Amino acid sequence: MANPLPVDALRWHCDVADVDFETTDDVKPLIGVVGQDDAVEALRFGLETDAPGQNVFVRGLSGTGRMTLIQKLLEDIRPSCPLTRDHCYVHNFGQPDRPRLITLPAGKGKEFRRRVEKLAGFIREHLGAALSSEALKARRAAIEEAAEQEFRSVMEPFNKALSAAGLALVSRQLGPITQTAILPTIEGKPVPQEEFDRLVARGEVPPEQQDERRQKQAEFEKQLAEISEKSSEIRRKHDQAVQELLEDNARTLLGKLTATIEKDFPQPAVRAFMSELVDDVLSNRLPRLGKEDDVDDGPYRVNVVLEHRPDAPCPIIVENTPTMRRLLGTIDYEFSRDGRASATHMGIAPGSLLRADGGYLIVEARDLLSEPGGWRVLVRTLRTGQLEITPPELVFPWSGPSLKPEPIDVNVKVILLGDADMYYLLDAYDPDFPQLFKVLADFDTTIPHDKRGVEHYAGVLARIVRDEKLLPFDRTGVMALVEHGARIAARKGKLTARFGRLADIAREASFVARKASHSRVICENVREAVRRTKRRADLPARRFRELVADGTIRIQTAGSVVGQVNGLAVLQAGPLTYGFPARVTATIGPGTAGVINIEREAALSGAIHTKGFYILGGLLRWLLRTDHPLAFNASIAFEQSYGGIDGDSASGAEICCLLSALTDVPLRQDLAMTGAIDQVGHILPVGGVNEKIEGFYDACHDTGLTGTQGVIVPRANAGDLVLRQDVVEACSAGQFNVYAIDTVQEAVELFTGMPAGKRDGDRAYPENTLLGLAVRRAREYWKKAAPHVPGAMRPDEPDTNEPDDAGARPVPPRDG
Repeated sequence: MANPLPVDALRWHCDVADVDFETTDDVKPLIGVVGQDDAVEALRFGLETDAPGQNVFVRGLSGTGRMTLIQKLLEDIRPSCPLTRDHCYVHNFGQPDRPRLITLPAGKGKEFRRRVEKLAGFIREHLGAALSSEALKARRAAIEEAAEQEFRSVMEPFNKALSAAGLALVSRQLGPITQTAILPTIEGKPVPQEEFDRLVARGEVPPEQQDERRQKQAEFEKQLAEISEKSSEIRRKHDQAVQELLEDNARTLLGKLTATIEKDFPQPAVRAFMSELVDDVLSNRLPRLGKEDDVDDGPYRVNVVLEHRPDAPCPIIVENTPTMRRLLGTIDYEFSRDGRASATHMGIAPGSLLRADGGYLIVEARDLLSEPGGWRVLVRTLRTGQLEITPPELVFPWSGPSLKPEPIDVNVKVILLGDADMYYLLDAYDPDFPQLFKVLADFDTTIPHDKRGVEHYAGVLARIVRDEKLLPFDRTGVMALVEHGARIAARKGKLTARFGRLADIAREASFVARKASHSRVICENVREAVRRTKRRADLPARRFRELVADGTIRIQTAGSVVGQVNGLAVLQAGPLTYGFPARVTATIGPGTAGVINIEREAALSGAIHTKGFYILGGLLRWLLRTDHPLAFNASIAFEQSYGGIDGDSASGAEICCLLSALTDVPLRQDLAMTGAIDQVGHILPVGGVNEKIEGFYDACHDTGLTGTQGVIVPRANAGDLVLRQDVVEACSAGQFNVYAIDTVQEAVELFTGMPAGKRDGDRAYPENTLLGLAVRRAREYWKKAAPHVPGAMRPDEPDTNEPDDAGARPVPPRDG
């Protein structure tokens, strides 16, 4: 039978030899994250390599310092970013809805914008004056004089012929239209046709003269039509010559200015934009020069959406709100008085993917996946290498068409932070994920609790003390914090690497020490901080203890009962875990239903608990190995449990409970058990072993310690024990015990005081053993159930296979 564990095995103690300082003031503060060498190596490789698809997934729980490590590594590596560039958007005169992208070397975007603004200012304020110079006026006057001479050469002979014929050409202004007409003359003066007709009627003009003039007037009107066409052609040529003169001079003036810009910015997109800008000025601005409405310089402005200083460090962007708009960027709309929305290239604003171009973008995977469209945008950009700023269209009826800016070639390395579940989810459901995130930086949650681990704790604690102005910790305070780190890790030879949680304990310990007027933090301050932390969140545990103490929840901690055992469970409350006992009962009788899991039947059993229950059935068959079917009805239940149950840590207690019900051998109620099982009777390690032991200890303490009470745990968990100091003291005083076992047989011996029994080869269990009794009882149930089992032996048939020692033995199979 197993003996209780020695007291020194119940709580790991930090060796004072590992602490060679008096207080944390004597320790060099440790910057960064410790104990994550493999993660550091993987992350460094991912940050420094330029191979495609080498984006990084940083896997680990929060509190292990992932963000701190990434920022520290980036500061240490100081990666050069030769690919950082400035990106500008300008108006596309040919396709106004597709702004033109201009990509320039780092630091050139602002200068390009300044130069173009200067050019636009010249066009707005000085181009008109430049086209009004004396030389240009003289050339324009010469063109007008030539046109006038040509016009006179056409009109003078015509006018002389009209005068000789007693006619004259008269122009009349009718609104915006100038109308010409040929009229008769009286004494050299043109007379309206109506007046001339009245003179004829009064006899002042001979009728013959009227007919002659009408005939000549008709002939001259035909000539006037031809002359008008010649005059219009002369005017058109004149206007074209003037326009060409202005355009040639304007193109020359603007060409000098744009040539210097194109020389300093030799990118093809700059040349194309300058050419379109000059053409737009010549086509649309020259006719309106000097007019008051010529004030819209929007098409000539430059929107620098991303700029860098030439000596700027590599961009590192941390996106805490990775919505689709925040990742892609936005296009702002302007609203007119009638409510219509319009957008221009000046409304394009960059997102974090563009701001991280040439550098790094750090995103939490959980936040990214919670935003609609965010993951799709990120993956598409990484896969194509192009960023398309295309936010969702406005859905309002008065919205105008959205812009479609030219896509931007980006070179960004994404560092995605997430836990293991998130990593496996993405790997399983997104085929692009393994191709785009080839570097896995896997953070461990623990570090070795050796001398180096203690030094790491002291260094981290020294940094926290320095940065947050806490009281210094003396060596006992550091040792207490290290021991608490071992308890959180709950693994033999390990300390937790979740320094964020330890930092909270350190802050509260400093607070406790100040309240006690201490000059430094000692061991008891740390332990008090731990107690205070648990106390704030242990209301459910305290209520449970009260219900146990007053008998509302039936938990026996003394005596023996058939088919009843104290299992152990845990309750999570934020980062804290609390253990408590759970009464497990089993009943059995003749039948063929087998073992029934009441929790599963009530849909309260989780998948792992259900698996453990099926393993229990397999173990029962392995232990008994009868030569007949196991024919009984058994049911197992967690009493007074009204919520879901999961995990297999109660399966060891359940098999003991079932064997007790089968054999009618009572189980000690002053013992509780935790441990999983396999199908051959090994007791397997479980989680939360410290809290489970303490939960049963608290129940025993409240009902009265007897000195025989204790907890049975897997031997594999024995090295994980870092029990509370009061539990250790009770064990040291002989008031409580902790047993470590390897097999189910050891468990039943502790619970029953009977030897479990051991087979000798193919022989049956000895008669005076628990398992031997279990085999006999199983045969009895089979006999009782035989009338209801087709082909089974009848009660009145001789039992030829029953061995002399009343145990079970294998028999050859029978045909039929």
